[in-house]
Amino acid sequence: MDTVIVMLALATGFATGSLFSFLQIPIPAPPNLAGIAGILGIYLGFKLIEQVDVGFDLLAALGL
Repeated sequence: MDTVIVMLALATGFATGSLFSFLQIPIPAPPNLAGIAGILGIYLGFKLIEQVDVGFDLLAALGL
């Protein structure tokens, strides 16, 4: 993974979070550890299935 992309993503997230806080509006993400764990779980599940190389092409099955 390219370090520059990771740093840009982190900077973008930081800027967005700062803007939301400055404007005093709630962030569009779970603000607690359980929410972060859920997002991490989604990512890890996606990567696991990608590594096992199994899947179902839903768009193709729907004819899209």
